[in-house]
Amino acid sequence: MPQLPDDLDAVAVRTWCSLALEALGRERAEIDAINVYPIADGDTGTNLYLTLESAAAAVEAVFAAHETGTTAPATADAVRAMAHGALIGARGNSGTILAQLLRGMAGVLADGGDAAHLRLALTSAADAARQAVAHPVEGTVLTVAAEAAQAARGEDPDLRTVVTVAYEGARAALARTPEQLAVLGRAGVVDAGGRGLVAVLGALVETVTGQAPVRGPRTASGNAAKAPVTVDGGSVVGLPVGGTPVEGVTEGGLPASAPVDGPLDCPEDGGAGPAFEVIYLLEARDEQVARLRTRLDALGDSLVVVGGDGLWHVHVHVDDAGAAVEAGVEAGRPYRIRITHFATESGHDVRVQAEPAQRAVVVVVPGDGLAGLCTEAGATTVIARPGEPPASGELVDAIRRAHAREVVLLPNDAALRHTAAAAAEQARTEGVRVALVPTRAAVQGIAALAVHEPDRGFDEDVVAMTAAAGATRYAELAVAERQSWTMAGICQAGDILGLIDGDVAVIGADVPGTARTVLDRMLAAGGELVTLVLGEDVPDTLADALEEHVREGHLAVDTVVYRGGHQRAPLLIGVE
Repeated sequence: MPQLPDDLDAVAVRTWCSLALEALGRERAEIDAINVYPIADGDTGTNLYLTLESAAAAVEAVFAAHETGTTAPATADAVRAMAHGALIGARGNSGTILAQLLRGMAGVLADGGDAAHLRLALTSAADAARQAVAHPVEGTVLTVAAEAAQAARGEDPDLRTVVTVAYEGARAALARTPEQLAVLGRAGVVDAGGRGLVAVLGALVETVTGQAPVRGPRTASGNAAKAPVTVDGGSVVGLPVGGTPVEGVTEGGLPASAPVDGPLDCPEDGGAGPAFEVIYLLEARDEQVARLRTRLDALGDSLVVVGGDGLWHVHVHVDDAGAAVEAGVEAGRPYRIRITHFATESGHDVRVQAEPAQRAVVVVVPGDGLAGLCTEAGATTVIARPGEPPASGELVDAIRRAHAREVVLLPNDAALRHTAAAAAEQARTEGVRVALVPTRAAVQGIAALAVHEPDRGFDEDVVAMTAAAGATRYAELAVAERQSWTMAGICQAGDILGLIDGDVAVIGADVPGTARTVLDRMLAAGGELVTLVLGEDVPDTLADALEEHVREGHLAVDTVVYRGGHQRAPLLIGVE
């Protein structure tokens, strides 16, 4: 039996994230089923799972990058990675609030993981989440978080006691949510976001005590609650564990007809509310975000803005999606923009949803410029920001957005091979035929997309795309961060590295000279087409100079140039 932690160190944080992800995976469908507030779109469990998946992946990356191999990373590094991962991967209203809860905890746990710090962390989390919501509503995850923090307050120095009483406080608060929010009482369900938080806190209990807590919420009286209720044709059904359905009973043990009153921030039961959900990450200063909150609050509802230190996650429901994005542009630099039309994508009215296409391509790209190029070519894109690789859930979501019976997935990064394989397997369980072409660079993905023909047979199309990608050698330029050994010799901090097919082949002093050397080495083996993808800060004059270099030194070789936007490498090169 593994040794139980005396405080929340980095290893415990890693275990907590893993167990929380497992818990949300088990309960995702049930949480989706009871999602009626603020929009009855049936995705709260999924959004919480994808948010936590991003947090867990960020923590794993910290451990993978830890170089000593004998000691664990610092606790501060682990909890900050958890918070950052949740922030960049947050989905929906519930996921955005969960990201802020984890951020609030991380700010305290970075200084210590004992019982006293945990009590303070729970309070900090509840306060931070409430402040992030434009119009807080009782009977939601905000209430559950606040009650968990309140239950944990006291002088008991034992970490196990703190996590246990916090969990029990959350369960009790969850059972009372139908009494506080009218839409929950009428549907006979507890708050879906609150139930997700109980699952996350339950994973913390298991991390600290070594034993999984009793699943599900508690009633106000402390008795075990029933399993999740379902709503079938408008009737409310409560299902006691191991028993038979009892009509007219809510999960909190209340009669379905019990009068319930509570404040509402959004239309109930998916009524005539805003048409779109708009989500994006935003790089902006604090004072700009304050103005953004005011503007978005006037445009719609369910406004949640979380983050800090220059990076924010924005979530809002609006009728004018363009205005919500424009507000972000005025405040700073929005990216990873996601717009969902509730009527066609949230499941409110599946009758208006179009029939799936026969085939689609999902491609991971390193910058906005290539995203636009691939979108014009008909592909569904996922942007991989520097240091922010997409999680498998994000790739699955992109496959769903592609809305096709057959999908070709282009990960464009060797490090995403396992992530893409997991996403493909998940999509297959949902009835989508998915082929994974193991592209290792964006230029290989461009080559594959160029030969894609949706009208020919699926297998034939995949073979052609795979062949095109395989025939494309790839290279990129990078800036050395420190002195180190490479296959091309010793590099110094600031040197320009030319990586060919993933290995350092050239060490240079500047981008133009290194790029010319890399091109000459690649074209020495032959080639007919050179593809150059320029980073955001690279001038057009470099592309002109490299085109001229290829034209003068290598006959019958064409060159195409694309703008990649904000990407990790200043220059990507492909040779076909």
